[in-house]
Order: sequence, then C-alpha cells, then structure tokens
Amino acid sequence: MKKIVAYPLTALYFLFFGITLLAFHPIQWFCLRVFGYQAHKKSVDILNWSLMRCTHVLATRYSFANPHHIPTDVPCIIVSNHQSMNDIPPIIWYMRKHHPKFISKKELGKGIPSISFNLKYGGGALIDRKNAEQALNAIKDLALYARESKRSVVIFPEGTRSRDGKPKPFKIGGLKILLEHMPNALVVPISINNSWKLLRYGKFPMGVGTHMKLHVHRPIANSGEDHEALITEVEKVITETIKT
Repeated sequence: MKKIVAYPLTALYFLFFGITLLAFHPIQWFCLRVFGYQAHKKSVDILNWSLMRCTHVLATRYSFANPHHIPTDVPCIIVSNHQSMNDIPPIIWYMRKHHPKFISKKELGKGIPSISFNLKYGGGALIDRKNAEQALNAIKDLALYARESKRSVVIFPEGTRSRDGKPKPFKIGGLKILLEHMPNALVVPISINNSWKLLRYGKFPMGVGTHMKLHVHRPIANSGEDHEALITEVEKVITETIKT
C-alpha cells in the first residue's frame, strides 16, 4: 500500500522540489552579486530548509541531536556516513552556524539550478574523480580556505552512498589531506540513519514515512600526531550508531 501511495506523492514532491530549485537560483545570484558572501550563505541556508520541507510531502520527519557545544570560531571537519543526497540539506541547515562546505564531483557543478550555482560559487570543492591530482589539490585548497576563514568542510569518507544503510569502509585519502592542512580543526563525527529509505524503491517512487535521524558526536581535536588512528576512531564512532 505504501508503494502505491508513494507514486502520486513522489510526483508532487518532484514538482515542489523543482520549483524550489528554480526559484532560489536567481535569489542566490542576486544575493551573491549584490550583497556578497553572507547574504548568499543565508539564501543557501533557506534553500536547504525549503528542500527539507519539500520532503514532508512524503511524510518524512527529521530528528537532529547535538548535545555538544561546538565553537564557531574554529574550523571544523564534519565527517559523516552517506546514505542519499537527502543527507546534505539537513547538514547545511542544522550546522549552518559552522558554514559547511562540501566536496562534490565536478559533474554536479553545472546543469542543476541552485545546486550547481552554490557548489561553484559557495566555497566548496569540485573534484574530478578520474584525475587524482586535481582532486587532491582541490581538497587541499578547500582545507586552506576553511582554516583561514574558520569555516567547515563536510566529507563523506565512504566515497559513494550506501544504498541499504550499511556503512562502507572509509577511504582515508581526502580526510587525511583535510587533517594535514587543518591542524587546528575540530573533527565533528555525524551518524545518519534512515536517509537511504527515501530511495528504498529507487528514484521513483520515493520512500514514504521515513524518519531521518542525525546524531552529532563529541568533537575530537585534531592533534596532528596520528591521523590514521584518528580516522579509525572517527569511523568507529560513526558506524557504531548506524542502525540497518
């Protein structure tokens, strides 16, 4: 029954989703060109809040637990598991005080209203997965930018999305570069549960009645001593609270 109901609700969701992206594209352009970074950043925050609201059509609920005080005057490396593209809007919205910037594949940097504009001009890194040197240099540049501006970098070390919620082993290359070039950063692990259920049937129809949960774990200082041990600790912290 849920799958049958999901068809018309998914069509309605995509309508609202598309309208939202089209509406915010010129808003972002205007905010950035006329008022600069802060105005553009606020427009991106509201865009992602709106994208979350679009999923309410699918009876999606969100829970965000952050029992920790994370200072905003130091850069952060936000490390999370990755279950679907729907992981991104709540991270941007709930962690907005930390100015999260994403590492994305270069293909997303063009052709998608609002999303491509933000990825291209919002301070993130677009990487070519077929060009390791370019990818590593882009991540390094993003790390230096975040360190100087005291902003945050979000990384999904699994590399690709987990389509059944089961965590994949971390690929440590990109995260290791961030740790090397952000020695004063706080590492903030986040566990995401149930996001994959929005795509349990594929892209159409989408899942109905998903309760997406995000849990922020205790921040860990980057001591700069043993990056591989730190990555192992972060991976363990994240995966221990993922329920499949």
